[in-house]
Amino acid sequence: MELWFNEKQTETFGITARIRETLVVEKTEFQDLAIVDTFEFGRMLLLDGMVMTTIKDEFTYHEMMAHPVLSTHPNPKRVLIVGGGDGGVVRETLKHPKVEKVVLVDIDGKVIEYSKKYLPEISCGYSNPRVEVIVGDGFMHIHENKNQYDVVMVDSTEPVGPAVPLFERGFFQGIYEALKEDGMFVAQTDNPWFKAELIQKVNKDIKQIFPITRLYTANVPTYPSGLWTFQMGSKKYDPLTVEIDAEFINEMDTKYYTASIHKACFVLPRFVEELVK
Repeated sequence: MELWFNEKQTETFGITARIRETLVVEKTEFQDLAIVDTFEFGRMLLLDGMVMTTIKDEFTYHEMMAHPVLSTHPNPKRVLIVGGGDGGVVRETLKHPKVEKVVLVDIDGKVIEYSKKYLPEISCGYSNPRVEVIVGDGFMHIHENKNQYDVVMVDSTEPVGPAVPLFERGFFQGIYEALKEDGMFVAQTDNPWFKAELIQKVNKDIKQIFPITRLYTANVPTYPSGLWTFQMGSKKYDPLTVEIDAEFINEMDTKYYTASIHKACFVLPRFVEELVK
């Protein structure tokens, strides 16, 4: 008998993957968690029935969350990651030697626990002494830590369940206050095919708070539509005008992000560009 996972990404569209083995299924305090091993994408982390990451394509999302902002900020000593319990953004952030401290705050400790056990390729950065892990509410952490961080990255799920507050204007205002005077932040903001209104709303909110706001894209095959967006807010540095250290980027162990991709990812298809005009 064949076993298949199906994610209904909209009311009329979804993706499916054949499962080799189910590794864990658990209802945590906050969400339904599962890790399955699929034939096409390898081990796959699912939260509330949605694909969070897979062994095959995780590098795209994690590299594109971390490197554009960390390559733009000239001295990102203290970095906060909200969400991201799988550890992928932690792993990529640690590739930047100027980073002295990485604080990860995820509300669901089970995501961290099972990622360490079943996704070691992704969660390998947790053992690094520069990393501090806090199991708690990222929304509250932001509001309780003013002027503390050079860079904040919001690696949240889609805006359902405990992630809903992470897409609200008050959260972005809190991030502004948690950042130092030249701080920057980036957040994943879903896809332009099915969530155009969300992208427009978030972009409008960020523009009202940060003097520099940029939208960029990457291809993540297992995410709805495959075309994913990220939005960056900056107090001082513009990712389009800073001088990128191409030699350093070439030396990093990346599979998607390059110096050329840094520039290219901000070039938007017209229908996406029109969302944020």
